[in-house]
Parts: sequence; C-alpha cells; structure tokens
Amino acid sequence: MNLESIEADRVERVLVDHGAHSVTFTDAGDAPVLEPAPGDTPLWPDTRVTALFDANVDVNALQAALLEKLQLTRLPPNHVETLRDRAWEREWLKDFGPMKFGRRLWIIPGSEPAPEADNVVVRLDPGLAFGTGTHATTALCLEWLDRIDVRGRTVLDFGCGSGILAIAACKLGAASADGVDIDLQAVTASLQNAARNNVADRFTASTAMAAETAQFDIVIANILAGTLIENAARIGDWVKPGGQLALSGILHEQVDRVRSAYQGRIDFEPTAIRENWACLMGTRG
Repeated sequence: MNLESIEADRVERVLVDHGAHSVTFTDAGDAPVLEPAPGDTPLWPDTRVTALFDANVDVNALQAALLEKLQLTRLPPNHVETLRDRAWEREWLKDFGPMKFGRRLWIIPGSEPAPEADNVVVRLDPGLAFGTGTHATTALCLEWLDRIDVRGRTVLDFGCGSGILAIAACKLGAASADGVDIDLQAVTASLQNAARNNVADRFTASTAMAAETAQFDIVIANILAGTLIENAARIGDWVKPGGQLALSGILHEQVDRVRSAYQGRIDFEPTAIRENWACLMGTRG
C-alpha cells in the first residue's frame, strides 16, 4: 500500500495489531534517503508499506480497521498477494554466493565449500545487520584488509554491522578486534558471526567504546560521510601513531569534505572509488 499523506507509525500500529510479522517501508518513487541521523527513521515523500501476515489473516477486517483507525473514506492503492511458504530467514541467501576480495579473502554464506584452496574464509550470516560484502563500501574495505599486513595487530571496526570487517581482520591474523555499533541487533549478529568463524576469543562487540582513550593499530569506519566528519577527532585519536585508517560509506562527491576533516592528522593514499562510492585509506603521522 502506498502511504500518500498517511502517517507511517499509525499505519504500522494497525498492521501489527492485526498480526503482521513484519512491516517494511520502501521508496515508492525516486527519492533516496542516504544519511539519516542516529536514531532517526526518515521516510520518503512517496512511501510504500509492505506487511507480511499468516495465510489465515482476515483481510476484510484488516481493511476495515485501516479505514476506521486512519479515519479514511477509502484506502490508497493496495493489493494482497499470497506467497509460497519459504524459510524467510534464509531468503537472503538466494542472492548471495561466495565472493573473493583481493588475493585470498573469501566471504561465503552458510556452509558452502570454499572455491579455492589456500585462502582465508569468513562464513557469514548477517541476520538483521548491514554487511555481506555485496555493497561497494564493504568490498573496498575488505580488499584493503587483504592488501595490508594485519598479522598480530589490534583492530577497531566502528559501525561494525554484521561484524564482517572485524572478523575478516581476525581471520587474516589480527591479534584482536573490537566492533562498535549503535544497533544492538548488529552487535548480536557480530558476536554470532565471530563464534561461527572461531574467532570469538579475539573479538568483542558492544554499542559503545569501552574506553574513549583506547588506541588501535588499524581502525575501519564504514558508516556515512556526515558521521565520519562529526566524529573525525574521536576516530583520528583511536588510531595509534603510525597506525592505519580506512574510511568508507562515502559518496564520490563527499570525498573532499571527509578528507578535510582529517587533514593534519592522517596522510591519505589515493582514493579508491567503486560505483560512485569511495574509501579513504591512510596512515596517522
């Protein structure tokens, strides 16, 4: 159903009250939301809501409730579709196969065999968190990790999502890795993925830094440009002198603003660009 001018939270309450297992809001037009502030849930001018119900839901009662609770004389354009039963929690796997990053690093879903011998394999189930390697920003960070020497070093993954980057660093030989994310679901997914990859003894994850004064040999922040700029002093301080930093989640046109925020603190290499996304990599002087 397209929301038109209806308030999203009112629609969601009615759907949940009638047994919706999930409620998803998507862009029904072409107005991407790229940088929401932490805690914000911005919606598009033209928003579509999709709800998933059991097959025995009373559609007529649901439609009547929407009309009554939303004080409408008619519902916006909508349709009901019956879906074949599937293992929905595994649906993401249909578009996710083994992926190679750099010379030897593979991200592989589930228990699929590794395509090559003598490689480093991260087995991943992102759950409800961001990060499978399919997005250009994550791919750029993974290739950077494969290229640098991670062995025996300490790593911070700021905005860890599924934990993919921190876990990859551990599999590449890091002594330890810390993951931080404001989303508790991301922390849960990261810890589960660390256990799945047998690196739980070298990996910790939480919703806040254990100590703001902590420093690391390698810091990765794959978030968004606004957050990278706002936290430039903190992120820069977390990198040990001589340590390495990778910043991603940056659109090509945002590179100069992000780079300027770290000027005088980080010596950057040439910027890596893919699909209009950028990764800034450098060393703290």
